[in-house]
Amino acid sequence: MYRHRSLALAAVTLAAAASVPTPAAPQSPSAVPDLTDIAAFETSSLASVVNRFSSDLAALERKWAGMPNSAARHERMREFLDRWAEALEALAVGMDDVDGSIDHVLLSAEVRYRQELLAREERTVAEVGPLLPFGADILALLEIRHHGRPVDGQETASSLAALAVAVEGAEEGLKSGAAAGGAGPGGDGRSTPTPITGLRAVRVLQSYRSTLGSWYRHYAGYDPLFTWWAKQPYEEADRALGGYLSTLRTQVVGWPEGGEEPIVGNPIGADGMAADLAREMIPYTPAELIAIADREFAWCEERMLEASRDLGFGEDWKAALEHVKTLHAEPGGQPEVVRMLAQEAVDFVESRGLLTIPALAKEGWRLEMMSPERQRIAPFFLGGEVIRVSFPTDEMTHDEKRMSMRGNNIHFSRATVHHELIPGHHLQGFMNERYNSHRGLFRTPFWTEGWALYWEMRLWDLGFPTTPEDRVGMLFWRMHRAARIIFSLSFHLERMTPTEAITFLIDRVGHEPANATAEVRRSFNGTYSPLYQAAYMLGGLQIRSLHEQLVGGGRMSEREFHDMILRGGTMPIEMVRARLLGEAPGRGFETGWRFYGDPL
Repeated sequence: MYRHRSLALAAVTLAAAASVPTPAAPQSPSAVPDLTDIAAFETSSLASVVNRFSSDLAALERKWAGMPNSAARHERMREFLDRWAEALEALAVGMDDVDGSIDHVLLSAEVRYRQELLAREERTVAEVGPLLPFGADILALLEIRHHGRPVDGQETASSLAALAVAVEGAEEGLKSGAAAGGAGPGGDGRSTPTPITGLRAVRVLQSYRSTLGSWYRHYAGYDPLFTWWAKQPYEEADRALGGYLSTLRTQVVGWPEGGEEPIVGNPIGADGMAADLAREMIPYTPAELIAIADREFAWCEERMLEASRDLGFGEDWKAALEHVKTLHAEPGGQPEVVRMLAQEAVDFVESRGLLTIPALAKEGWRLEMMSPERQRIAPFFLGGEVIRVSFPTDEMTHDEKRMSMRGNNIHFSRATVHHELIPGHHLQGFMNERYNSHRGLFRTPFWTEGWALYWEMRLWDLGFPTTPEDRVGMLFWRMHRAARIIFSLSFHLERMTPTEAITFLIDRVGHEPANATAEVRRSFNGTYSPLYQAAYMLGGLQIRSLHEQLVGGGRMSEREFHDMILRGGTMPIEMVRARLLGEAPGRGFETGWRFYGDPL
């Protein structure tokens, strides 16, 4: 029976679309929601304070976007944050005001974390300074526009010409240093920059060059004398900057001309890790978090062996995994599989009264196919109001097509569609826009990804996987999230290289090689924060611990528990806990909730 169901699903094609269940018709899409109910959840006395900080911060960031990585920007932002820290310290919040107290703790923590990020940025600029000795010359030009001073075309042309010479000199020094065996810029004997330092320098220089281009276009053509004087020197300076960027990439980063960017990453080290964990209110050391991941991984392996035996593969669970990978839709058939799985998850949740799903949320999601380029860094689904589906296109090579189909097979997809849509990310986003939206400032992957991963755990407990193939699909992703904790924390502590992380995913989890490479690239290319990949399982474990305490303890129903989390807004899970328990955190709050006990 199990194999029959899997093979039937695997045969889904566009031609068979009529046989796939279609989503139920939306319920009264024009109905107005209960406005009294909505108002009851906007209870924070500090919502306006949080919104004011967000708006003022955004205004300053826009103002200083034209002076990237400059000492002047750092000074202004530091002054802004320091004054907010002082004002929050003096702000009185009643201890009976739970939501107000939560927002006070969260906003104070956010200010402290942004102070830390500012200091981290300053350290990066200082580190890459020897590779960008002309940085101050670029910033001096950018200051003219930033301060609204009159521009002198002839003087500016001279500065641009000097900049081109300085950049060319730095490039010659970098090349000669490399030729001499790795001495620093200028061959002065300084230590060889690492690929990590080189990539940081590339990112800073890219911001300088891009902003200088915007600066030039601001004047060119509008100020005839400026254009007459500055056009050629600017083009020479821009050409020199482009050449130096190329040399940085090839000589320092190891990024071949015309080739794909190597996976280098930007590890934040032990101090950065401590600051990020404090911001997320996680009172565990990295070693303890890796121990948690090891325990969860071992649990998954035991369940995998059980499923493998049920499928007839004995103790070889990787053979069972390979079998499940073959159960995929035919080319063109994946969209209908996704629609079917989306409705299946909604029906499962609603039939058990697990949470409230607004009718418009069920109606409003959309599906898009992911481009081949995007799939290079996102080989699986991405979700929200739009679920972006990875599946082969005719532009891919044969091997790329096979790996994409195998990595997005029906049983893997069944474990992820609900993660991306309902009750996962789409429902989260829908509720975030409608309840306590001011808490978007405190957005954290421990709430966002943790909620979606929690539902993978909860649905497992409730019997959502009905076949061994389904169990293998869910366990693959659960093992993957445990592995993310291990390889991402190890990388940021500089104990594992990207290459070792790829091998780890292939050997321990069973990833396709291309998918493992894309996963590691996605993790370390700067798109995601350092703790993002660890947040899936850790956030899920936090919410599961809360569920055991409140629902398991009889203090809340399933629906009350889940609805209250969604309507509270995004925030570190320890503050979700305070809100659900009705306990206002004190002014001297320090994280201390050991949601997993002692893992060591």
